[in-house]
Amino acid sequence: MLPPMSEVISVREHATETKAVRFAAVLHPHASLSPRAFAAMMVALATISFVLGGISMAMGFWPVFGFYGLDLLGLYLAFRVSYRRARRYETVELTAEALTVERVDPRGRRERFALQPYWLRVEIDDPPLPGSRLVVASHGRALEIGAFLTPGEKLDFARALKRELTKLRSAPVHSAP
Repeated sequence: MLPPMSEVISVREHATETKAVRFAAVLHPHASLSPRAFAAMMVALATISFVLGGISMAMGFWPVFGFYGLDLLGLYLAFRVSYRRARRYETVELTAEALTVERVDPRGRRERFALQPYWLRVEIDDPPLPGSRLVVASHGRALEIGAFLTPGEKLDFARALKRELTKLRSAPVHSAP
């Protein structure tokens, strides 16, 4: 079962224009802290750093004060990078015609991949280990998806996608009159 904060899988069937969407998911990486918690943590750490830096200066260790500030700056920058990376996401959509994966990077640039679903293979280690890859492959083309997900989330996603692919492949084919 996926953690509630993940929003990894949302399965739906509906018609969009001329294609019936059999499976749709939006994959997001985890954010370390909410913006409010981040602000509270930075205020608390700045207060602690300022107090300890002041004590160090009073004891004659004035260079230490600057290092407390550098530590705080480094932590701030690390969290900003983490938040920036958390803005990326992937959408996965399965129709009878294609499995479409769209990647959006933190700057909003989009990459779109389409694979034929009837010969599609979903590959992942079971049980998944840290570093396990979730790969979809069809007709000699392979694509890793959800690289930022936890091993358990990758396995849950792979199982859900495999289930929908099985349903799609076993559905009767309707020909146009």
